[in-house]
Amino acid sequence: MTTLRLATFNVENLFARWRFKAGVDPAAANSRGWIVDQTLFEELGMDDKAITGAAVRELGADVLCLQEVENVDTLKHFRAQALGGRTAYPYVAGVDGNDPRLIDVAVLSKLPITRVRSYQHLMDPAAPTAPLFSRDCLEVDIEVGTDQGRSTPVTLFVNHFKSMLGGRAETREKRERQAGKVMDIVTGRFGSESPGDRPFVVLGDLNDYLEADGDGGSGIGRIVNWDQVENVVARLPEGDRWTHYWDDGEDYRQLDYILPSVSLARAAPHTLPEIFRKGMPLRAVKYTGPRFPGVGYAKPKASDHCPVVFDLEVRQPPA
Repeated sequence: MTTLRLATFNVENLFARWRFKAGVDPAAANSRGWIVDQTLFEELGMDDKAITGAAVRELGADVLCLQEVENVDTLKHFRAQALGGRTAYPYVAGVDGNDPRLIDVAVLSKLPITRVRSYQHLMDPAAPTAPLFSRDCLEVDIEVGTDQGRSTPVTLFVNHFKSMLGGRAETREKRERQAGKVMDIVTGRFGSESPGDRPFVVLGDLNDYLEADGDGGSGIGRIVNWDQVENVVARLPEGDRWTHYWDDGEDYRQLDYILPSVSLARAAPHTLPEIFRKGMPLRAVKYTGPRFPGVGYAKPKASDHCPVVFDLEVRQPPA
């Protein structure tokens, strides 16, 4: 078997050019598609992402799945400025998605990317004039070499679901439809009988948690609890599963998920995921460990999300 160190990380506005001002309608800000109204933006420098780069370097991931990336050129610039350049991650995948704020999902990889497919074109059955995926579900095949000179593809389904902005209950059904469609995409690729026998991972910022609260139940339970995958973060003690901090009510929740197929999960039955919190702001007081130099009370910080990493064991494919 070969170890594949896989991570997901919402890098919070990895923009090279612009950051939206508070309260701005992004659809109005770039309604012409290629010209932005500069009065509605603030210029953003890459210096703000030095701590994000430190977090990525410390992860040491072979494959890094990212959310909130402006575009591939911005990601390559970040790679050059913060990660050591092309030699660190030679392979990049990303497709401009649906978000009017221009935040996309993307992949950086040390291993060859052999297949990329976007599903941004799918329309929402509940609102036929609107896209189903808020950003995209990006399907990426990573070619993983084995110790016997052969290789096998591991398929990643990189997601960034509808946010809870506007209320968890009010946005739940959109996430439910997104989760169901990701399951359909997986079974469409690997068959409906036992897709979990194949090497794939659903991962990303699913923008919801499993626990019910005053706003009702979860919008992502269907996919996180699907019997063809495993939520490997659930291997950690309950109080250590949080990946995001929201200071309104001091909520610490798991919003970021790595869901390997059951075959991949069973190949590493005792492996625990790691949640890196050294880039979290000081106001996230539940975390008492070391932080990167320069982290402030609210900012600067690596992100408002913690990266999650898991070591997969990829088996030799049958002869």
